Amino acid sequence: MAKQRPLFSTHDTSPRSFKHRELDSMSRWSEYIDPEEFSPSTSMSWKNLGSDAPPNSGTVQKALHMEWVVQLSRVAEGLLAKMYRLNRTLDNPDLGSHMFSDAFWKAGILPNIPRICILLSKKFPEHPNKLQLERVDKLALDALNENAEDYLQKLEPWVMLLLDLMAFREQALRVILDLSSTVITLLPHQNSLILHAFMDLFCSFVRVNLFSDKIPRKMMLQVYNLLHTMLKGGRDCEFYHRLVQFVDSYDPPVKGLQEDLNFVSPRIGEVLEAVGPIIFLSTDTKKMRNEGFLSPFHPRYPDILTNSAHPMRAQDLANVTSYREWVLLGYLVCPDELLRVTSIDIALVVLKEHLILTLFRDEYELLHEDYQLYVLPRILESKKLAKSGRAKQKEADLEYNVAKQVEKMISEVHEQALASCDVIHRERRILLKQEIGRMVLFFSDQPSLLAPNIQMVFSALALAQSEVIWYFQHVGIQSSKSKAARLIPIEIDAADPTIGFLLDGMDKLCRLVRKYMAAIKGYALSYLSSSAGRIRFLLGTPGMVALDIDSTLKALFQQVVHCLENIPKPQGENVTSITCDLSDLRKYWFSILMIVTSSRSSINIRHLEKATVSTGKEGLLSEGNAAYNWSRCVDELESQLSKYGSLKKLYFYHHHLTVVFRNTMFGPEGRPQHCCAWLGVASSFPECASTIVLDELNKVGRDSILYVESLIESIMGGLEGLINILDSEGGFGSLDLQLAPEQAAFYLNNVLKGSTASFKSPKFLSMQKPGYESYPENSSSVKMLEAAMQRLTNLCSVLNDMEPVCVLNHVFVLREYMRECILGNFRRRLLAVLITDNCLQRPSVIESLIQRHISIIHLAEQHISMDITEGIREVLLTESFTGPVSYLQKFEKPTEMQSGSAIESVGNWYLENIVKDVSNTGVSFVPTRHCFKSSQLIGTCTAESYTDIGELKALIRIFGGYGFDRIDKLLKEHTAALLKCIDTTLRSNREALEGLAGSVIYGDRIEREANIKQIMDIETLVGFCIQAGQAIAFRKLLVEAAGAVLEEKAPLIVSLLRGVAKQLPADIPEKNDITRLRRLASTVGVDEDHDAQWIHEIMTEVGVANDSSWSFLPYLCAAFMVSNIWSMTTYNVNTGGFNNNIHCLARCISAVIAGSEYVRLQREQQRESLSNGHGGELSDPETVNRISAEANIKSHMQIFVKCSAGIVLDSWSESSRTYIVPKLIFLDQLCELSKYLPRSTLEIHIPYTILRSIYRQHYGNSANMLIELLAPSPRQSPLISLTHASPAVRPQRGDSTPMPYDSGYFGSSIQKHDAAHDGDSMCKKTSDKQQRNIRSSGPLEYSSSRKVKFAESSSSGGQGPSPLPRFAVSRSGPLLYK
Repeated sequence: MAKQRPLFSTHDTSPRSFKHRELDSMSRWSEYIDPEEFSPSTSMSWKNLGSDAPPNSGTVQKALHMEWVVQLSRVAEGLLAKMYRLNRTLDNPDLGSHMFSDAFWKAGILPNIPRICILLSKKFPEHPNKLQLERVDKLALDALNENAEDYLQKLEPWVMLLLDLMAFREQALRVILDLSSTVITLLPHQNSLILHAFMDLFCSFVRVNLFSDKIPRKMMLQVYNLLHTMLKGGRDCEFYHRLVQFVDSYDPPVKGLQEDLNFVSPRIGEVLEAVGPIIFLSTDTKKMRNEGFLSPFHPRYPDILTNSAHPMRAQDLANVTSYREWVLLGYLVCPDELLRVTSIDIALVVLKEHLILTLFRDEYELLHEDYQLYVLPRILESKKLAKSGRAKQKEADLEYNVAKQVEKMISEVHEQALASCDVIHRERRILLKQEIGRMVLFFSDQPSLLAPNIQMVFSALALAQSEVIWYFQHVGIQSSKSKAARLIPIEIDAADPTIGFLLDGMDKLCRLVRKYMAAIKGYALSYLSSSAGRIRFLLGTPGMVALDIDSTLKALFQQVVHCLENIPKPQGENVTSITCDLSDLRKYWFSILMIVTSSRSSINIRHLEKATVSTGKEGLLSEGNAAYNWSRCVDELESQLSKYGSLKKLYFYHHHLTVVFRNTMFGPEGRPQHCCAWLGVASSFPECASTIVLDELNKVGRDSILYVESLIESIMGGLEGLINILDSEGGFGSLDLQLAPEQAAFYLNNVLKGSTASFKSPKFLSMQKPGYESYPENSSSVKMLEAAMQRLTNLCSVLNDMEPVCVLNHVFVLREYMRECILGNFRRRLLAVLITDNCLQRPSVIESLIQRHISIIHLAEQHISMDITEGIREVLLTESFTGPVSYLQKFEKPTEMQSGSAIESVGNWYLENIVKDVSNTGVSFVPTRHCFKSSQLIGTCTAESYTDIGELKALIRIFGGYGFDRIDKLLKEHTAALLKCIDTTLRSNREALEGLAGSVIYGDRIEREANIKQIMDIETLVGFCIQAGQAIAFRKLLVEAAGAVLEEKAPLIVSLLRGVAKQLPADIPEKNDITRLRRLASTVGVDEDHDAQWIHEIMTEVGVANDSSWSFLPYLCAAFMVSNIWSMTTYNVNTGGFNNNIHCLARCISAVIAGSEYVRLQREQQRESLSNGHGGELSDPETVNRISAEANIKSHMQIFVKCSAGIVLDSWSESSRTYIVPKLIFLDQLCELSKYLPRSTLEIHIPYTILRSIYRQHYGNSANMLIELLAPSPRQSPLISLTHASPAVRPQRGDSTPMPYDSGYFGSSIQKHDAAHDGDSMCKKTSDKQQRNIRSSGPLEYSSSRKVKFAESSSSGGQGPSPLPRFAVSRSGPLLYK
């Protein structure tokens, strides 16, 4: 916002003294000039320069004029910045249509009274008092009158801007007129320094006035004067009429400019003609390529490492962008100069390449429309005048023909530009891409040649800068053809890869210049040292001596020579330490140029040229200009590099930059190394901010940071894409040699059949024959992999070596972003492969996919100077860690630490689908295969594919000890809930269990059955106990897998734990450290009794089994024998278990009875210790230890077997005898499973021969045995002889292999038996009634003496290390007794 100052008075503005004019300029424009923007070359001490010259010379005036030139150019930048801010604040109003948005009125600059404001603008320049505004909107006018002072204060700073524009016009016109009338020559090869200063002011003046048409000047002035009259009693503000005249004269601005600049039009025409050859050269890409204007070596003789062709042209090419701007603006405001013969070609070349005329930043005018509206009428007028005078003179005829050609050119060039401008610039971008690429390679290989060719480097940078900016200026531009009068979008290819190459080439060239800046500085110092002698020689030539040079000019020449001779000499490697300021040298030389180019000076530039050029060497002016340019390579090299190589203007097109980057970076011709240049551009964005506009730097900084973050997001997305491409099934997945079993089977079947039709089916499109990639038609996939690998390694290498990107106080380190990207992608990939289609992936498949992904990361890690492997471990640890291991680590988990979501999902899946079987897929534990199996698929696989020991080992390898601990905790929580259900059942059925215990002791069958019927929820509890058994079985598998993995990776630790477990004391209760060691040993499978130990641990943590009702647990478990579940139970010899998983009930009963006994003894010992006053001291270990606990456990197990056997054998009847067999096998398996229950205990209650017969029937598939076992005999009813299957007379089998098991045989035999004996059913019922009150042991009814004999024979025949060796085939169960 402009600062407040007194209003500009309307006093006489006629020319005054230069001193008064200077003071007026200094005070007026201070707010528009940023002192920091001045560079040493352009911000010379003009006052000191003037004071050094004598007052009576023209030097003072000339110096002051040049000060105004530089100052007014800076003022123009400030005015443009303020108008740009105003335009943006008002939401870019469309003044031509008088349509304004809501943001325009809500900006707070103009009153929100649209009807009055728009009327004032439309009726300009009529005075507001003449418009009868009360008729337009009386209420709004009254509101305006009430708040007039407030509105006036808001609007006044911007009206001051209009005053400044008017003052700028007056002062700039005076300076431009003075320079054009006093400077002798403005040719680029003679007076380039003053020429550029003059043309910069000229162009700035034109742009300021063109841009002023985009702000609502008329509305602001009229509303301000209306408010002023309201406050001042109807009196106009003092500058109102002058501003009205100024605004009206520049409506439209082009016509006002054409009138004001008519007096300098001939000088502008001369300048444009002089720069024409350089413009022609820049458009001729073929000539530039063939003659090597941008090549450091000779184009036709590459072995010659010097190219001395056209050094001045190469230097002029650096300014060709400015020359094109001069042409566009010059012919627009000086249209009469187009009537020169050579001007047509110059204008045609430039107009064909441009569609817009850039005013400031991203504000522009449609170029060809302006030429047709404002230039063509002037040409037609000249043509008309020339036509009227054709008959009188030949010059008029020539002028007519030229005007006719210009008319045709302007009429047709718009069509040509729409059709060819993009093609022309694309061809030029391709040329620059090739030339800059060669430059980078050449100067990287020959850095010593960089310094002599530094001007050529600047030219290449300037041309590339111009092309890149042109490209983004024209993206999204809409132009209108004059005839059709409709908007046509300009077709700019947003996927043009040359942009990335140009940005990358410019970035590399700038890096090379900065890298070898000391060498360039040393070369420039050497050149300047040698030029001192040449200039001294030229000053002593006869021609110079003959000139009558005044003392001032002679003193300035001596100062220049003195500065050159005092330049430090570079020696060895001390160039970097040399610091010298050559601004004085440039100041003196510029003073000389101002004197010798002035028409008021007695010695001018032509005199100097004639006096020195006869020597056959470069003239004095050429030597001085060259010294001036090389001096800038000593102390202003960075500013020159910023001028020619900076792309800060791209900030205003950063949205287009992001789109083009995304379309080209990872396209077919994109290069990963280009991303450095795209990101590096943002470092210069904050330089666009103007310090005279408040908060603009903050806005530019925010936008720059967002741009960098957006590009980094795209780059990291591309990096993830490359990794995921390689990690896909079409990537490294197609190179896997291992097939799934079903894939291998399908492949082998098709190979054997010789059929290829199946391979064409969509289901197996991914299955290809080995070696298919060797065929030419399939090589594209391999090439794709190679290209992806190459891009990945290149991108990683580039990002690793890239310097940090600095935007204001933000630093972006791409290596850190890359590391986070790779690890984040790995985490997402890990979570994605775990669950597919709501089903867990097989752990072995997960492990292979993770290993494949890690192999790709290791491939990239070779090009990264960071440890990514450690990060992968951290990711896996994070996804596995949910808390410390209770028996190993004593610290508490930090609340802010993230828990592992991966292991949570895996653990919950196993708990829900394996242990609980919520999807009802028939999951059951298979003892023979040591895994779980399901009757239906769980997703795409069976339960065996998830619980096989190999799969669980893969699970442990992925998630480690923390993962095992989390799954263990989930199993504990579930099992603890089931144990609480058992505790609740024991408490609620205590009376019934007490009665059951008494009936077992006294042998009262009726009372026992009555008590069992009183026990509630038997069926539910059986299901819970089976689930608990499944949890125990799964945990056992998990422990075995963990132990196997640990033994593979750290066998010494397993050996240590195995040894420690054997030496642990057996005291009860145990010390905490002993308990922790025992639990640790249990987790790796070195403990002897895993089930009991784990249940004991859960009971201790949860606090169950603390009640005396747990003493009735064996009786509760025995009551399970009357459950209805046995009616659906059959034994499967292939699995070694039951169809409904009832064998897990045996594991649960054994573990729960043992665990509860340990808890009971531990509680009793603690109670006795407290009662005896010993506190934490333990009792005598000889009296209470784990051995005594095991004895108690055996006692409880015997009670369970006794009670269960009684219930089973007493439940025999015609309808229930088929259910006895599973119960007997169940009890036999319980003896096998539990170390606390020897088989002799079971044989006391269940005859040995019955079990053997049952197993022989199941494993031998003998129908006769089954019928003999089940059919009642009228003579023995229902006794079965024991002599035919005695262990002493057991027949030897030659083949011990079990026969195939027929699942339907057992049921069919029963049906045949029932059909044959339907007639005997009444006899059986009568017999049952007679024997109801008689104590019996089941269907055998043998006497007590027979029991003793049987027990003795069984104990003698069952000796050995374990009951298992008496079976012939261990994998199929107890087949034959030994």
